[in-house]
Amino acid sequence: MVRNALSVDVEDWFQVGAFEDVIDRADWDSLELRVEGNTDRLLSLFDEAGVKATFFVLGWIAERRPALVRRIVSGGHEVASHGWAHDRVFRFDAKSFLQDIDRARKILEDAGGAAVSGYRAPSFSIDGRTPWAHEILSRQGYRYSSSVAPVVHDHYGWPEAPRFAYRPVAGEDFVELPVTTARLAGRTLAAGGGGFLRILPYRFSRWALRQANALGQPGILYFHPWEIDPGQPRVRDARLRSRLRHYTNLAGMEAKLSRLLRDFEWTRVDAVAEAVRKTL
Repeated sequence: MVRNALSVDVEDWFQVGAFEDVIDRADWDSLELRVEGNTDRLLSLFDEAGVKATFFVLGWIAERRPALVRRIVSGGHEVASHGWAHDRVFRFDAKSFLQDIDRARKILEDAGGAAVSGYRAPSFSIDGRTPWAHEILSRQGYRYSSSVAPVVHDHYGWPEAPRFAYRPVAGEDFVELPVTTARLAGRTLAAGGGGFLRILPYRFSRWALRQANALGQPGILYFHPWEIDPGQPRVRDARLRSRLRHYTNLAGMEAKLSRLLRDFEWTRVDAVAEAVRKTL
């Protein structure tokens, strides 16, 4: 069986892009931080299944919960960067992007005691507007990124990008691992986890991963700790569509994850990056 990449975007319920217009960042420290307990639940779930994963951690979280980063590393998982505070890449210029990833990397490495070689852009925000981001990541010694969603979507997307792993910087070993998609009736569908796993029937995600694996390609799956937390606070001021996307089927997500862990082979994203690099 093809080994797929299992990843967790470690951000809390109030840091998601869907709520960025109604929750002021200045208020973050006054809100209930639930990410540590939820991430610990995922670590236990992974331990029970005997799988290792990659945790793309916000620097903001690592600064406030360094012991959580240490627990991730001590469990044999990879800690990678999700940037500092969930700012989308297309809102940076090259200089401020470099500052953001350097700040996050330093706190992650200090907290975990392990080198950080992977990066995932918040909201998959490396796209046609930011081709320079891959070059900066490569120049800074990152080995891979998993920051591209090759789909049309109202929240993100770079539909012209390749569906599977590629080298975005000519002459460099740096690899981009786009999040998993599926093809149906000539269309490319988002299918890499998150809300698509949580909201849609389980058989959709299973079909999408099997489709990628049948082509000899690893799936790149992601989700968030808040997605297994039905007890999280409700953001009443957000748009209806955002609330529906965020809160639907939180209670059923953990069971779906358990099925996926049983039905497929999983490993860390850095292991998948090293394996596919040899084929490119």
